Amino acid sequence: MRISVIGCGYLGAVHAACMAKLGHDVVGVDVDADKVALLSSGRAPFFEPGLPELLEETMATGRLRFTTDLAEVAGAQVHFVCVGTPQKQREYAADMRFVDAAVEGVLPHLAPGDVLVGKSTVPVGTAERIAERLAEVQPEASLVWNPEFLREGFAVQDTLHPDRLVYGIPEGPDGPHAQAVLDEVYATPLADGTPQVVTDFATAQLVKVAANSFLATKISFINAMAELCEATGADVTQLADAIGHDARIGRRFLNAGLGFGGGCLPKDIRAFMARAGELGADQALSFLREVDAINMRRRVRMVDLAREVCDGSIVGRKVAVLGAAFKPNSDDVRDSPALSVAAQMALQGASVVVTDPEAVANAERAWPSLTFAATPQEAAAGADVVVLATEWAEYRDLDPHAFGEVVAGKRIVDGRNVLDPGKWRSAGWVYRALGRP
Repeated sequence: MRISVIGCGYLGAVHAACMAKLGHDVVGVDVDADKVALLSSGRAPFFEPGLPELLEETMATGRLRFTTDLAEVAGAQVHFVCVGTPQKQREYAADMRFVDAAVEGVLPHLAPGDVLVGKSTVPVGTAERIAERLAEVQPEASLVWNPEFLREGFAVQDTLHPDRLVYGIPEGPDGPHAQAVLDEVYATPLADGTPQVVTDFATAQLVKVAANSFLATKISFINAMAELCEATGADVTQLADAIGHDARIGRRFLNAGLGFGGGCLPKDIRAFMARAGELGADQALSFLREVDAINMRRRVRMVDLAREVCDGSIVGRKVAVLGAAFKPNSDDVRDSPALSVAAQMALQGASVVVTDPEAVANAERAWPSLTFAATPQEAAAGADVVVLATEWAEYRDLDPHAFGEVVAGKRIVDGRNVLDPGKWRSAGWVYRALGRP
């Protein structure tokens, strides 16, 4: 099929390449000329495992191209809207300007029978509003809401082999046509047995924010348990293992530590709360305020632990922070817990050096006041305390004996509970972690 993808950021670039991989003829459109130039040369504008190779492969077939000219979407049968919905300045609500601009831009180029597909994470009610606008401009085109569920670091796999496909389709005769077209787009994953949920607009829009809210709640729950473990001397990792054996609970996302960040979970739960308030249902999501608060408290507690291992003060102490991205296998530093901790310690008088395998360039742009290093050894040279803030494999696999030779003081604070305490303590390190004795 001929497909257009409007917005070639993280979601759009991956989606465009994966649709070409599935055999479709795809044009990606973005207003950022530099981004389009990078993608047109087969290079990804951000770090995502597997994407550079996929871009190179699909560009070579001639089925994938990128442009800044929105008029080039004309002739495509399916148009995916993949632009961002960031949090508004000084508000919890989502900023819908980019979605609205993308929709208004593509509307004049739609033909009868075309399907406009929303993939952006939006407040419930957005699809209904867009459907009304679509009916005014091109009443013979259809809208489907098809939320994305990508995990950074696994986005290519999640697009080509999704764990479910959700369609929010319109009522009436347009519904079956829209579903049939999208079924053709996703023919390969559907043939592989991917579960499909076909529902109404409102439910489809709620699925993504409900899923993210549940995951955020699960993370904050175990971090609340970590606070209690610190007060009682219990071990939160053993607690998580024990309750995780219950199939109703499960062990995934029960990892206590610095908490969540990035461009999805924090802003999505806040936008969800804001929308619930607009709908008069704010009490239904009041618990998410505590989920958010627990998450932010972990960052403060991390600084407290660094201060404790440094005999009560980090003023004038050198601190090495291992990690800048909000999670491993990503260069995304949006709302990064690692950088938040680094900045807090710098403000409190520490000399902070941050390192990350992929995110240093982005981190330098976001936090130019911090100092950065290329390797953990460079960052930790002469350090009084090391803070593991992002659980990259190369940090988990550090040799505590060899690493101990570069630091001034063998003190480490494990913000992700991924190191072996016995191994590090036997090498002479003072080891502390969130939620562990």
